[in-house]
Amino acid sequence: MKTFNLCFLGFGNVGRALVRLLGEKSAEMRDSYGIEWRVTGVATRRMGWHASTDGLPVASLLAGEVAGAQGTLKLTNAEEWLLAARCDVMFETTSLEPQTGQPAIDHVRAALAAGAHVVTANKGTIVHGYQELNALARERGRRFLFEATVADMPVFSLFRECLPAARLLGFRGIFNSTTNIILEEIEAGRTFAEGVARAQLLGITETDPAYDVEGWDSAVKTCALANVLMRAPLKLGEIEREGIRELEAASVRAARAAGKPYRLVSRAGPGTDGRVAASVRAEQVAPDDPLAGAGGTTLIVHFELDILPGLTLVAHQPDLRSTAYGLLADFINAVRDDG
Repeated sequence: MKTFNLCFLGFGNVGRALVRLLGEKSAEMRDSYGIEWRVTGVATRRMGWHASTDGLPVASLLAGEVAGAQGTLKLTNAEEWLLAARCDVMFETTSLEPQTGQPAIDHVRAALAAGAHVVTANKGTIVHGYQELNALARERGRRFLFEATVADMPVFSLFRECLPAARLLGFRGIFNSTTNIILEEIEAGRTFAEGVARAQLLGITETDPAYDVEGWDSAVKTCALANVLMRAPLKLGEIEREGIRELEAASVRAARAAGKPYRLVSRAGPGTDGRVAASVRAEQVAPDDPLAGAGGTTLIVHFELDILPGLTLVAHQPDLRSTAYGLLADFINAVRDDG
């Protein structure tokens, strides 16, 4: 039995959902995997950097309180925070910066250099830093895992553990639920603005909905999958990106009436120059297409492999708990041999 010191960089909705799930699964983790845990570090923009090797009170953290807890050190940067917390595993759940992935990449680098495993939900770290960070993790004998980054599906672990020697030729997917909702609202006779409002009411939009409707969210996820699964050094700016804003309402409704609704489709595959080419654009989806099952908040990806003709994964109405489970699974997989 080993107790692992957990540090949370970012403690918003995802971090809180993870702490609740850790509490819910504590007995199972202890009995099945010999894993116990305590939170020894939390850092956010609002709270600053806090650490206590005695463990920070979970109830207070969930209430948004940490300053003043007994034995808590208030620190000023990631390096001293990781050291003071004696961090074994860092969960990186800060907001995405799509153009550079910073400062998350620097924080992951610091944690790996300090000897901690890193589990992240931040897509920027694998879009802009995957090769470097993965190499550093291997060099330090640590794990850098990121199952929670793309559509709340067990994609990366599936390829890592279940598909040895299989080569991914390409994929297509629907990775953004906000655009699903907007298009469905337009199909039902409502306006684009009403569709955005509906998605915001459901709590699924980015802070700026333009990030969804202009295809940035889908492009980042496409880039992440291509970088890791196809080993393609694809850059975000190389993805051909078109959103759904320019679609005319009449065209959207006519496509639905014809049984081939528009959806924002991501794809990656061989390009004409031998490199991987990728795109995000609105396309009509036929009823017999593997992607036809995506609607509402349901997301889907279809893989083409050299051995399997087709493999489709569906995340049915993923939510915060789904994201938290991706982080939890990565934590268990990272430390199960550390005891």
